[in-house]
Amino acid sequence: MSVVHRLTAGWLVDHLSFINQCGYEICDSFARPAGVTHSTSVTSTEDCHSISTFAATPSSSNGPPYSPGDAIEAEGKRAKMRYVFREEFFDISKPHIAAAPEEQLCQGCPEVSLTEISLIFFFILLWNDTDFCCCFLLILQKRKRKCVFNQGELDALEYHSKVRKLIWEGTLHLVQEGLKSGFLHHATAKLSCGKNNVPQRIVCGLAELCEMAKQFPAVKESDHQAVRVLEEDTISAEQDLLSCVIENSSNSAKIILLMGQKYLVPPKSSFLLSDISCLRPLLNYKKKYDVIVIDPPWENKSVKRSNRYSHLSSWQIKQIPVPALAAPNCLVVTWVTNRQKHLRFVKDELYPHWSVKTLAEWHWVKITTAGEFVLPLDSLHKKPYEVLVLGRVQGDVKEALRKPEGVLPIPEHQLIVSIPCSLHSHKPPLAAVLAEFIKPDVECLELFARNLQPGWTSWGNEVLKFQHIDYFTLLQNE
Repeated sequence: MSVVHRLTAGWLVDHLSFINQCGYEICDSFARPAGVTHSTSVTSTEDCHSISTFAATPSSSNGPPYSPGDAIEAEGKRAKMRYVFREEFFDISKPHIAAAPEEQLCQGCPEVSLTEISLIFFFILLWNDTDFCCCFLLILQKRKRKCVFNQGELDALEYHSKVRKLIWEGTLHLVQEGLKSGFLHHATAKLSCGKNNVPQRIVCGLAELCEMAKQFPAVKESDHQAVRVLEEDTISAEQDLLSCVIENSSNSAKIILLMGQKYLVPPKSSFLLSDISCLRPLLNYKKKYDVIVIDPPWENKSVKRSNRYSHLSSWQIKQIPVPALAAPNCLVVTWVTNRQKHLRFVKDELYPHWSVKTLAEWHWVKITTAGEFVLPLDSLHKKPYEVLVLGRVQGDVKEALRKPEGVLPIPEHQLIVSIPCSLHSHKPPLAAVLAEFIKPDVECLELFARNLQPGWTSWGNEVLKFQHIDYFTLLQNE
């Protein structure tokens, strides 16, 4: 299961396991030739369709397309080829920046105890002395920087002082359980694969393709198909992939070919690859969603300087048609950076604009395979955690008073602790952790997604980014 441990504080999550449980198994009439790793743990599927005609057969995008003439027939049986996500992307065995002993999470660091640090922060909060808080953090980090902060940094320090104890103690308990069960292991128990074994970032050009799609000839609404199902004789052009929701309704994965690149589509999933200005196909899909997860490309200085990623202003984010997509009592979850300006915007402007009532703030905490924070908890530059703001769409008075039957109320604070993926912005799955707070078999939507999930509709201008076949390893079961 993707949830390894569930405690009062939250969940210890296995992100890699969740990806591989999505069912990236493809049934074909031909088996791969020698040289393919064999697996005996492939789960069979009920509905094994051939790959559609526009889709490439399984092979690396760096090599030539694999043809039936090169295959070995599996004695009349369909060969089951299973893809698994490359585990080296989750081999985070050491912190990005080593923390001082008093800041480390795991046992074996007795210099400063959790109780002592908690007491210090208690007095900081009691005195409400922001300057003292700043100086204290500087002493912990042994940084050669004068205690001069702008307002944004002061706001961030104040917020951190409020959530620090919850994050420290909750993560400590979850890590202890992970170490006991063997899911986590001390640094000496495993050798790192090393950076040299991690593939370089794959450039797919999906965002650029969506930008180009704006130049495609307009299609009349009456002639436009809202959804296309991945079958043997369907989509044959990039324009089809960019103009409607694509749905894999089968129980097996599919491989599609886009601009010469191959992407895996998990079973029972749907997606729309488009720019934010081309959301009409998603609205034409005419589904109302009970869960909407949003990971906006927040505007910040580093993004502007690097010019690597597109970003949206607060005004543009408010234009996302969440009310038109949300079912009554829809649960809305928004990923927020640690910049307090963005957190205040979500709670004070964005959610009220969408008629969403804020219910809780959760935190995603990033740890290594040894259970250490990937960054020092008190780092002034970046934190080892990110914020999620949860809320519910408010309808009429009767709807607002009605409580969903058979589901638990949303806790005010929870932790999602996991080993992060080394790929930028590959967020951990929320399906498993939200399961106890929503009804089964509900419609779920992720906005600004970069990967697909079974049972979910995903939208974004890079929605297939982490579905690229080169992020996966092919296994074969005879």
